[in-house]
Amino acid sequence: MAYDIPATSRTPALIIYVIDISGSMDDMLDGQKKIDHVNQAMRKIFQKMVQRSTKGEIVSPRYRLALIAYSDTPINVLNGVETITDVVRRGRPMFAAQSATNTGAAFKLARDILKAEMVNQQGRPAPMVCHLTDGDFDGDDPEPVAAEIMAMETGDGNVLLENIYVGGGLLVSPIKSVEKWPGIQSVAEIKDPYAKRLFRMSSPLPATYCENTEKEGYALKAGSRMLLPCSNRALIELAFAASGATPTR
Repeated sequence: MAYDIPATSRTPALIIYVIDISGSMDDMLDGQKKIDHVNQAMRKIFQKMVQRSTKGEIVSPRYRLALIAYSDTPINVLNGVETITDVVRRGRPMFAAQSATNTGAAFKLARDILKAEMVNQQGRPAPMVCHLTDGDFDGDDPEPVAAEIMAMETGDGNVLLENIYVGGGLLVSPIKSVEKWPGIQSVAEIKDPYAKRLFRMSSPLPATYCENTEKEGYALKAGSRMLLPCSNRALIELAFAASGATPTR
C-alpha cells in the first residue's frame, strides 16, 4: 500500500490517540512526571497540525481526532471524532494519572470508533491509532484487538498502529542520538518483554511518513516498526511527530 493520499480539508486524516493515564504515569522521567511530558508533547503536535492546516488566517479541517484516555476503563474524551479546529477551539485536554492499565478495553473502544468511521475513509489517508503506555496491561489481552485494527483496510492502506512506550532500559543498546536514530528494525534490538509484544502490535513506518519526519529533523527509516521506546522528552516528541506525519498538500 502506498499511503500517499494527502490530508486536505476534503480528505482529512483520522488519528485516534489512546493514552495510558495509569498511576505509574506520575513517576518521574527525565526530570519531570511522565504524564507532564505527554501533555506537553501532545500540545506540540496539535500546534503542528494547526500549522499544517493553516493558509493565511483560515484553519482547514485537515485532521480529525479521537482521544481515548484509559486506566481502569477507557474514556472517550471528545465523545467521538472532532476536527483539529474543534479540538483547538475547546482547548487541549490535560491528563492526570489515575490507577490501573486496562489496555484491552481501550483498544476495543478505538476499534469500535474505527468501525463507525471506516465507511467515510475511502479516498482519504489510512487512519492512524497512536497508543502511549508506560507498562504492561491489566485485564484483557490487547494483542488480538490490535491485530483486528491493523487488518482494517482502506484504498490508501491498512490502518496504522503506533505504540509509544515510555520508560528506560527497553532496548539492548541505548539510543545515542534521537535525530540520527533510524527506528527499530528488528525485535532482536528489544530487551523488555512487553516491548517485544508491542513490536508485533506495531505497523511498519510508511515511506511517505518518513518524508514529514525528515522535515522535522529526524532520520526514521521506512519499514522501521512504529514502536517508539521513549526514555526522555526528546524521544516522546519524536513519537508524537511520527503520529502526525500523514502526507499533506
